[in-house]
Amino acid sequence: MEKMQQIVGRARAAFRSGRSRPLEFRIQQLKALERMVQEKEKEILAALKADLSKSGPNAYSHEILGVLGELALTMEKLPSWAAPQPVKKNLLTLRDEAYIGYEPLGVVLVIGAWNYPFMLVMQPLIGAIAAGNAVVVKPSEVSENTARLVAELLPQYLDKDLYAVITGGVPETTELLTQRFDHILYTGSSAVGRIVMAAAAKHLTPVTLELGGKSPCYIDKDCDLAVACRRITWGKYMNCGQTCIAPDYILCDPSIQSKVVENIKATLKEFYGEDVKSSPDYGRIVNQRHFKRVKSLLEGQKIAHGGETDEASCFIAPTILTDVSPESKVMEEEIFGPVLPIVTVKSVEEAIEFINLREKPLALYVFSNKKQLIRRVIAETSSGGMTGNDVIVHSMVPDLPFGGVGNSGMGAYHGRFSFETFSHRRACLIKDLRWEVLNKLRYPPGSMETMHLAKCLLLKQCNKSRVAQYISALLAALKAVVAKVLCPQREG
Repeated sequence: MEKMQQIVGRARAAFRSGRSRPLEFRIQQLKALERMVQEKEKEILAALKADLSKSGPNAYSHEILGVLGELALTMEKLPSWAAPQPVKKNLLTLRDEAYIGYEPLGVVLVIGAWNYPFMLVMQPLIGAIAAGNAVVVKPSEVSENTARLVAELLPQYLDKDLYAVITGGVPETTELLTQRFDHILYTGSSAVGRIVMAAAAKHLTPVTLELGGKSPCYIDKDCDLAVACRRITWGKYMNCGQTCIAPDYILCDPSIQSKVVENIKATLKEFYGEDVKSSPDYGRIVNQRHFKRVKSLLEGQKIAHGGETDEASCFIAPTILTDVSPESKVMEEEIFGPVLPIVTVKSVEEAIEFINLREKPLALYVFSNKKQLIRRVIAETSSGGMTGNDVIVHSMVPDLPFGGVGNSGMGAYHGRFSFETFSHRRACLIKDLRWEVLNKLRYPPGSMETMHLAKCLLLKQCNKSRVAQYISALLAALKAVVAKVLCPQREG
């Protein structure tokens, strides 16, 4: 406990010194972070390979490229993001300065996840630094090699007091959550998200929870199945299915189920060859515990493709399940592995009802040649994000927020949304000490005449049909104000 208190206390003292606030300092730290990623690329790729069997190209595109893109965008846009944002004024505040000022929250905690262990720590860290905060980073202990590397590298490149790294497992995280932070961003399961939120509530600390859920994928009969299945296969089986916004299951008409299976099988052969296990582009389940959990989901299911496993290497082949019952175990929890169930529905109405009877997912996917059908699904469902005629790629658009809703999380980040998540939007009004005559409208004693004037000034209701009426009211009110200024009442 004392160690945690010291680390958080040191970060808070460093924040209170004010050195993280100047834009020049923030950009300097972001440049240092960019240099770290570029100079230590080999070490980062090696750690990702050791943790998740990610090949060089996959690891680079899934983790490093996104971080470098986020850094470039943030450094370019930060001056405009952090600038005071003027707001519209009414006639009473016309001469005043009114704006929204962005100020850092203080000391924030970033708890990363194991499935993309580098990116899911770095992207929130970039936003927190950009907003001027001190940050405590807690990488996931499940991806132990990446966690160890992050703890080793960050102090070499960033301010050691402002940006600290704490490693360890559940006991360390539990202890860390007893400390007071000004914001917590957690990426992981809904179950642990509830624990994080409960701990934060004790200090009235706001949270951003990036959770998961079962992200549905509806395929309309009027669709290019070859293209749809290629894109679904890419998103489902990348990182061995361990992606929070991967398509969790497919909804489609019974008449196209077999065609969907055949197209996915053909794509798997195209992507990974005849022997998936020997493909450098196909990953592994992160550890034995998760291997056993995913494997257990296959029990009692109709396996249309795949199903091969190897416990020693945590290998589970890309698997397709058909005619899956909505009540089966595989449909109860987020799969987070290379298993793709297909549930048949007879119409888009049935698909929408199926989705809405379950928790709100982190992502939702629809494939159809009919844009009107896609827009209908958007209008009649709710999810953290969605993509029509593709999967996952909405999370790669820097101007779109990434986050969940309901059971899949709260809050959002990426790009400007990261900066805003870790900033307080402060309402600022700077008035002039002159023109005190206008303030007579709000000082006692009051009169209806002055209220009519205030109504005109504040609500601007003078439409053409009532101009004469308001001119009359305005003159009466002005007369009352002048009388009030020139002949103030005296105490009897």
